[in-house]
Amino acid sequence: MEQSELRELLTADGLRLLDSLPRWDSASDVVRSVSELRKAGHSPVLVAAVLHQSRLRAKAEAKFGPFAARMLFTTAGLEQATRLSVAALHAGRFRDAGLTRIADLGSGIGADALALASLDLLVTAVELDEVTAALAAYNLAPWSNASVVNEDATGFDLDGFDGAWLDPARRSNGRRLNDPADWTPSLDFAFGLASRLPVGVKLGPGIDRDLIPPDSEAQWVSVDHEVVELGVWFGPLARAGVARAALVIANGRSAELTAAGDSDDVDAGPLGEFVYEPDGAVIRARLIGDLGRQIQGRMLDPQIAYLTADEAVPTPFASCFRVRETFAFDERVLKRELAARGIGVLEIKKRGVDIDPAVLRKRLALKGTESATLIVARVGERRIAVLADRVS
Repeated sequence: MEQSELRELLTADGLRLLDSLPRWDSASDVVRSVSELRKAGHSPVLVAAVLHQSRLRAKAEAKFGPFAARMLFTTAGLEQATRLSVAALHAGRFRDAGLTRIADLGSGIGADALALASLDLLVTAVELDEVTAALAAYNLAPWSNASVVNEDATGFDLDGFDGAWLDPARRSNGRRLNDPADWTPSLDFAFGLASRLPVGVKLGPGIDRDLIPPDSEAQWVSVDHEVVELGVWFGPLARAGVARAALVIANGRSAELTAAGDSDDVDAGPLGEFVYEPDGAVIRARLIGDLGRQIQGRMLDPQIAYLTADEAVPTPFASCFRVRETFAFDERVLKRELAARGIGVLEIKKRGVDIDPAVLRKRLALKGTESATLIVARVGERRIAVLADRVS
């Protein structure tokens, strides 16, 4: 968003116009909407700003629910913003640790600061980008215990604060920054603060695990089977005896696996009646072995993140599939066998094999009314295809 758009949007008339628009519909006629707003006398800059915000608000509902309807966003800010349900868990750590005045360094549009303020903590959101800081100030306006500072987080005076939260920006001009030294603030700065005060740092879940400090707690979080972040916690924000954690949130419920370190894998063994696909957070946290022991299972292959067992044990940490049949992976055989069973809807999962599920599904020329799941995996030197059904 340009400053000119922001100036027109952050006026009584601009905000009133934005709030008067119907909920954004991707199928709506944008050209017609622009024309109608222009005929009503609104400037091209304001029309562009309100329609852009309307689209972002609709997209933000997945992260912010009904709160999205009164918030303002940038495209990049929304992409990196923490889901409100997860931000609430972050805030709860600070509250439970007895911390009361928190600096949100590199706050973006203010998602985490909003969650901190909602728990009656004093929070100062520090954001370098002027436009983003202005939007954060708008988003945090309902909370008198929250303030926003347009400043470089690395130079912000932390005297009087008893905790800090950081979500380093990992993109610049739409480009992903792979070097942690290029993040804003840098990873070294974020981790270095832990020597001064309790700190929590949000990172992408795929970060090099060798970068995680040994004196921290690393918690991978998944929401509805998508791994959304790695939280690294220091001091009283880290739980005693927990170095690795996988928090799984799905269908409004949460469950967590924790350990003092990476767990040892269970042994590999023959394919049983059931196959388990561990949640991505469990895989990232390297707690597959602990999960395997919980379900009395075994690895399908020592290098492949599938478990197998002889019984179906309910668990929030994996998806369970009942095996129907197993085939050697051969497209001609699969096409014939699926056709014989009338399978027209096929979910394809794969590990350790170089296939594109969408391409394979097209080649199989599926027809019929039945549905199933096909699990393609490498087991030793072989590639196998397991025809299975999801277990609720």
